[in-house]
Amino acid sequence: MAEATQTRTSASGARLQWVLVAIGIAALIAAPFVIYPIFVMKMLCFALFACAFNLLIGYTGLLSFGHATFFGGAAYFCAHAVKVWGWPPEAGILLGALGAAVLGAIIGFFAIRRQGIYFAMITLALSQMFFFFCLQVPFTHGEDGIQGVPRGHLFGVLDLNNALTMYFTVLAIFLIGVFAVWRIVNSPFGMILRSIRENENRAISLGYSVAYYKLAAFVMSAALAGLAGAVKAIVFQFATLTDVTWQMSGEVILMTLLGGIGTMVGPIVGAGLVVGLENTLATSGFPVTIATGLIFMICVLVFRRGIVGEILARLPGAKNSNS
Repeated sequence: MAEATQTRTSASGARLQWVLVAIGIAALIAAPFVIYPIFVMKMLCFALFACAFNLLIGYTGLLSFGHATFFGGAAYFCAHAVKVWGWPPEAGILLGALGAAVLGAIIGFFAIRRQGIYFAMITLALSQMFFFFCLQVPFTHGEDGIQGVPRGHLFGVLDLNNALTMYFTVLAIFLIGVFAVWRIVNSPFGMILRSIRENENRAISLGYSVAYYKLAAFVMSAALAGLAGAVKAIVFQFATLTDVTWQMSGEVILMTLLGGIGTMVGPIVGAGLVVGLENTLATSGFPVTIATGLIFMICVLVFRRGIVGEILARLPGAKNSNS
């Protein structure tokens, strides 16, 4: 009897979460008609970036301080290909994601050999090396960045200079990226990642090649972060050093922590909160970093699991769900 009740409770909790997901998608479809589209597109880019980072820290237990390398690096690759080589936007975006995956394979190969704070410090050090690389090489144009990137026509048909066309293209890419994260997490591969996060030694004793799974998760996370960065370069039509700084890596960590590590919706909520706060305070004269820091302190004290994490923990049947 108790098991049947628990099953019904879990099913109702899962249904509630799917209803909330449907409402969220409907809200995003209607958003450009009531909110400035550029703002929402920026939020979607950073939300996808945060989801990619959450795949690594929330489901694998690896804290990277260098994820801006993949986000900003992909923006440079995409912007250069589209502006200088004349590639169509879809090819530039794919190049950005592929380039980020290659960077992820290189950095991950060295970083996964260490654990804990040593892993985080290696990612930070290699990220700073990439920052100085971007500062010096000619194709990035140093501190000026790559400006005036043409949006072009998607598949030669859809004019991305139209705000609504650009928005729904970004929304489609965002939904595909989030679905990819969800599919990875809810696959046998994702279960192994969780076992590594919970008890790496036990995963090793079961015969799993932990280094292989860590590297694979790192590359997947890097590719999705690169996808977000490449799309952002097309939306704003430029790529600058701001996207490869250590502060950008810190910002995506903040977004994920605020929303809730290890949840699907948490990074999206955290990204919306941070981007919305920056947009609201940009013209107020109040320091954005102070406001963000205060909110972070409040969330750490009140919402130990993050905003969404605390909500999910209180939903019936949703405590162990990651939908």
